[in-house]
Amino acid sequence: MAKTLIEIKQGLEGQVGKRLTLKANGGRRKTIERSGILAETYPSVFIVELDQEENAFERVSYSYADVLTETVELSFLDERTKALLMEQ
Repeated sequence: MAKTLIEIKQGLEGQVGKRLTLKANGGRRKTIERSGILAETYPSVFIVELDQEENAFERVSYSYADVLTETVELSFLDERTKALLMEQ
């Protein structure tokens, strides 16, 4: 787990364009799960373009501090996992 905001930002910059699943704390014991593509990174936030068939809106943004405080958890779907899902 990355320990600083800079390490989190640098790690995400290398993952731009890749599929991910995110779990976000929705408050009052709600957890929101969404999937999409990491679209862009900025100095203090990153943007995820969501899958349209599952979500009412196109994009969400979170700060790197959300990842640091574990308010948002990101899981990237690598090519091996993608290949396994396609075979099923």
